[in-house]
Amino acid sequence: MKIEITRATSEQLKKKPAPGAGVGFGQIFTDHMFLMDYEEGKGWLNPRIQPYGPLSLDPAALVFHYGQEVFEGLKAYRWQDGDIYLFRPRLNYERLNRSARTLCMPTVDVEDMLEATRKLVWLERDWVPSEPGLSLYLRPNMIAVEAALGVRVSAKYLFYIIATPVGAYDARGFDPVGVYVAEEYTRGPAGQGEAKTRGNYAVGLLAHQEAHRLGFNQVLWLDGMEGRYVEEVGTSNIFFRLDDELITPSLTGTILPGITRDSVIHIARHWGLKVAERRISIDEVIVAIERGRLKEVFATGTATVITPVGRLAYSGKTYVINGGKTGSLAQELHDYLVGIQYGIIRDPHGWMERGV
Repeated sequence: MKIEITRATSEQLKKKPAPGAGVGFGQIFTDHMFLMDYEEGKGWLNPRIQPYGPLSLDPAALVFHYGQEVFEGLKAYRWQDGDIYLFRPRLNYERLNRSARTLCMPTVDVEDMLEATRKLVWLERDWVPSEPGLSLYLRPNMIAVEAALGVRVSAKYLFYIIATPVGAYDARGFDPVGVYVAEEYTRGPAGQGEAKTRGNYAVGLLAHQEAHRLGFNQVLWLDGMEGRYVEEVGTSNIFFRLDDELITPSLTGTILPGITRDSVIHIARHWGLKVAERRISIDEVIVAIERGRLKEVFATGTATVITPVGRLAYSGKTYVINGGKTGSLAQELHDYLVGIQYGIIRDPHGWMERGV
């Protein structure tokens, strides 16, 4: 794929954060972005990297009215020798294609997108932080841009990638969070549940706001059919360490197939731990807490990596997990996974790919 590159002028270049100044999460954006267009009958056209800036869209663009949009999130890490690596990037673009099919959108060529990602990272290499715990977060996004009203599939799309240097997703860092079981809210029984699309995030805002009002950090979703089985926590997958077994809800079409989730399962099995992907009811979780069998709970995701859960609220009662402290397995998985991502620990799984 031939990518046309238009570099930002000296006047367009932004001031990079000073080391130690802190970058937050998703607040600062780099100097350039990748874009390409799609037209029905012609395919993907005009791949280009240009200075970061606003998009020009018609007010009738179908994405605004009927929600055809999918996105991804992946990170570039600077190792101690200065080299830059990506973590399992192929899985991100394979998942993007699955999401796109769910919303009747065109797919992208995975190898072309890896090339585009590497070229963008190369151009923005000075934006990849060298401080421990920081990385460059990449957000591929595809939207329907045909100007029309009436519910139908768009004939035109825009794909783009933007980048932002990031630290911890939550200012609390690795401290355990509190989760609130959303009994009165539901995301629906099926459909787009496993797609990474804006609707799956927008539908959770009200419940998330309610959880915050009650003093909790995240929402724990139950299934939309029976309201019994655990699905996800906020925007992350969830794991339970019950006795000597690590359990995570099975992928039934309503749960995001997380890349960090898959990595944790792989690592745990590599370590010889017993891992189960199965349905787990909230009643089973509560009984396990009451009987002292639930050792720890944690969430997984690209932005957060591993998030320990210290409190769980259900039916008007709050339960403390592992004394409100980070569990040993969550800590070990976090340290191992982050160690691989930053090149501190040897990668026996072949997950890290050069970013430039």
